[in-house]
Amino acid sequence: MASSTEFDYYEFLGVARDASGDQIKSAYRKAALKWHPDRNPDNKHEAEENFRRASESYSVLSDAQKRSVYDRFGHAGLGNRGFESTGFNSTVFEEFQDILGDLFGVDDAFFGGARRGAGKRGARGQRGADLRYDMALSFEDAATGVTTKVRLTRRENCETCHGIGAKPGSGMSTCRTCGGRGQMAYQQGFFSITRTCPACQGTGQVIKEACLSCRGLGRVERERVLEVGVPAGVDAGTRLRMPGQGEPGTNGGPAGDLYIFLDVKEHRFFERRGSDLYCTIPVSFPQAALGATIQMPTLKGEEDFEIPEGTQSGQIFRQKGKGLPNPHGGKGDLYVSVRIVTPSKVSREQRKMLEQLAPLLKVENQPAERSSSFFDKVKDIFG
Repeated sequence: MASSTEFDYYEFLGVARDASGDQIKSAYRKAALKWHPDRNPDNKHEAEENFRRASESYSVLSDAQKRSVYDRFGHAGLGNRGFESTGFNSTVFEEFQDILGDLFGVDDAFFGGARRGAGKRGARGQRGADLRYDMALSFEDAATGVTTKVRLTRRENCETCHGIGAKPGSGMSTCRTCGGRGQMAYQQGFFSITRTCPACQGTGQVIKEACLSCRGLGRVERERVLEVGVPAGVDAGTRLRMPGQGEPGTNGGPAGDLYIFLDVKEHRFFERRGSDLYCTIPVSFPQAALGATIQMPTLKGEEDFEIPEGTQSGQIFRQKGKGLPNPHGGKGDLYVSVRIVTPSKVSREQRKMLEQLAPLLKVENQPAERSSSFFDKVKDIFG
């Protein structure tokens, strides 16, 4: 394999000599991803060499001054003018982190060096954990809305040490694991990767003496009572979010949220379908035939309900706006289905009266024409 000073930068990246800066950058990204040593465990030596070549090529071609010299005089021109053609500049460092940082966990330093302008990093503030609370509601409370209180236990910053974990007055000491840098360097192939120190969580310091209240954890469990407003019309499975009522963040990070999951009990009389309500009311034959005013239960108590004269069994009446409130606005409807109840037992007097009435209210139980489509359908079914 030829030395790193004997290959053509344009040819290696696969770009034309008049390629734009964006085209060169795109070619370098592809080459860096292709030849990353971690992606080539079975051919690591060649991968490392080609990865160096890709970075060297981009280091020169991404720099307008170096590229101009290279175009005119080649590698010799770079060497004669004080340029290190085999070196890596900070542009390459930043580009490499942008390409591979998320994919391989690369931190601010690699190849044994740091990004331009990057000093010792402190621990990043992390968002606190979200919490879940399951709340059971009666059908009536869900329909009208309710303000209630919930009791929950969550971890909060210790008031004695203010979440540091150190005994007041004892102070902090430099972390021995990372030497106070807050980061640990790991060698991977020919370059190093830095990660947050697990001992100090990136702060570079550890407690000298643990706080007695929290035993050095910085957190204690506390029971809290929170007031929750449940809007009218919520349904089972509704999730309420209370921002900032989860556990506090670390290193100045924001607190998590509290999510309240609602379980609404079913009603013994009404069936719910979204914001609409459905129910069935029993009526007698005289009430259906003659019409009547009956008492019907509602979510607000009993109300008068008019049964029109000649009502048929199964007939449905819609009462607009008498359903449930919609949390997003408006109200549903109430649908009342009428069921005519036939008495299972009758007295002698009742029987006598019904026998007298029967001839006057005779109903033809057979179709008017035997050749109707009804019989055609029966023949199709039973062959």
